[in-house]
Amino acid sequence: MAVTSKVKTKRFNPFSLDAINFLLADVRGALGPYLNVFLVTQQHWSQSEVGLVTSVGGLLGLAAQTPIGAAIDATHAKRGAIVLALSVLALGATIIFALPSFWPVMIANSLMAVVGDVFGPAVAALTLGLYLRKQLARRMGRNSAFDHAGNVAIALAAGAVGYAFSQRAVFLLVPVFAVLAAIAVLSIPSNAINYDRARDLEGKSDAAGKAAGYNILFKSGPLVIFGLCVMLFHFANAPLLPLVGQKLAAEFPKEATAMMSSCIVAAQLVMLPIALLVGRTADSWGRKPLFLAGFTILPIRAVLYTLSDNSFWLIGVQLLDGIGAGIFGALTPLVIADIMRGTGRYNLALGAIATMQGIGASLSGLAAGEIVDHFGYNAAFLTLGAAALLALIVFAIGMPETAG
Repeated sequence: MAVTSKVKTKRFNPFSLDAINFLLADVRGALGPYLNVFLVTQQHWSQSEVGLVTSVGGLLGLAAQTPIGAAIDATHAKRGAIVLALSVLALGATIIFALPSFWPVMIANSLMAVVGDVFGPAVAALTLGLYLRKQLARRMGRNSAFDHAGNVAIALAAGAVGYAFSQRAVFLLVPVFAVLAAIAVLSIPSNAINYDRARDLEGKSDAAGKAAGYNILFKSGPLVIFGLCVMLFHFANAPLLPLVGQKLAAEFPKEATAMMSSCIVAAQLVMLPIALLVGRTADSWGRKPLFLAGFTILPIRAVLYTLSDNSFWLIGVQLLDGIGAGIFGALTPLVIADIMRGTGRYNLALGAIATMQGIGASLSGLAAGEIVDHFGYNAAFLTLGAAALLALIVFAIGMPETAG
């Protein structure tokens, strides 16, 4: 059986995993900040209405994060879970295109937020199940790099479609890329995946190595501290790009989608080499120094947005997002794999961390909208910068190195 397993594993083509990360970024990237800009500039929604839709979807999504992670740990149908989630995303985007009024958008966005929880844990689980531990840091960096490359591709495509047709037409890109992503997922043979390793249960026998209980989420001090830092980081980071996009759209309504695409492309082009660098250095440099650099960039970026409304300045500052988010995206699944090693609860923990991320992002969407409506954009940027500074302090003091 061991020989047969090795032969089957060799049939796995690494480019399939590259394609999955690239295309999933396309599927998700055709929504994201474009929805906020479309609703504000084309449908004339208020900031509070947009914030409410974003927050409701985010809260529903975060409620499902941890259970979805637990389910991905338990099931061998990891590929099927991704394909099902892609189908729901395609349907939701089509609804937004066809019926861009409050309740259809609210319902579609909420469904998409829930199924969006599947992708992070499922792709990370596939990666763990397909690669040995010694290969993991580089592979996670490569995953992140292809994710950023996909974000660049969809930003350019969305910018072109939005400029040539309409902002509304951008949502039709989702079904197209969802079909391509599903094909890439199904190109990975199920028997190439080590399902014990996929849940971080490597080195355990059936007799002695059952998965840890759910209370591992609270018993692990590093995981709790990391979750708090993730929540603060995303509370500060999530609204920044949509707010910048809205400022650009107010000044350049015709070029709104193209301007947003410029912001995304600028950051993603930086994230790509950063992710590859992190993958190559995470084992030798350690996780904490790299993460500290990523946390330091965020409060600086938030303050710099207040210094000028010039479009070139705003897009230039967005380049800094490439450093912070590039480090964060490549290292997060690796740090969780470090903390959860041998517990069999990797995807549960990944879902729990994603829940903390969702709490931060959801609450900040509504908070930022209210602050902008009552006090203006600069007040929102400074408030988010203060949250980012708090995240840096907590991480620097409380988070241990996990690489050892």
